[in-house]
Amino acid sequence: MWGAERIRGELLKLGIRIAKRTVQKYMRSERQFGPHRGQSWRTFLRNHTLWACDFLQTYDIWFRPIFAFFIVDQHTKRVVHLAVTRAPSQGWTAQQLCNATPFGVGPHVLVRDRDDKFGADFDRVATGVGIRVVRTAVRAPLMNSVCERFVGSVRRECLDHVIVLGEHTCSASSKSTRSAISTWPDFTRGWRSRHRFQPSAVRSLAAQRSWLSRFSVASITTTSSRRKSRACK
Repeated sequence: MWGAERIRGELLKLGIRIAKRTVQKYMRSERQFGPHRGQSWRTFLRNHTLWACDFLQTYDIWFRPIFAFFIVDQHTKRVVHLAVTRAPSQGWTAQQLCNATPFGVGPHVLVRDRDDKFGADFDRVATGVGIRVVRTAVRAPLMNSVCERFVGSVRRECLDHVIVLGEHTCSASSKSTRSAISTWPDFTRGWRSRHRFQPSAVRSLAAQRSWLSRFSVASITTTSSRRKSRACK
């Protein structure tokens, strides 16, 4: 059966200008769907434990890349595991999956994309724990929509308000990034619940500013103290 874009193109050849949404509107009413086979997505989530993982890339004040690897539970939207590094590799990513399942207890299914940072080592570790790895299709980010939404929320509500100051050691810089990202889900979960039952914009804004000030003040204090120690030397 022809798609909406092809039908619209054929109509344009005949001199009929019509929007693609209009074609989809009438196709939806005329298309005959067969009987539903298999279980629905809601039933699948109810019968299986599902995790999803992805990478989040950010930059420090010196524009050096920092990569954060995270695993999210599809049911509770809880961050199961989080790790930060400057140079992710297949071995490092596989080790993070080992750290997320220390006692061999994991989900039934783990969704990941086709990034080269995963590789065969990651799938081998998942198979050893008894996890079925499902790779998303090419250019289909909605198949991993929970991770995509988590990345967008962290960028808008956390990283856009925090300046990651560059340190001379990679571990110090990545530690501050990991601290900001790891504490953000707990903070925003409590902030939204308080905002829902106590709609006080001033109190919520003050709580948000106090949370953000912990990282900015701590980072600036660390950097300034290091500069003073260097001057003394």
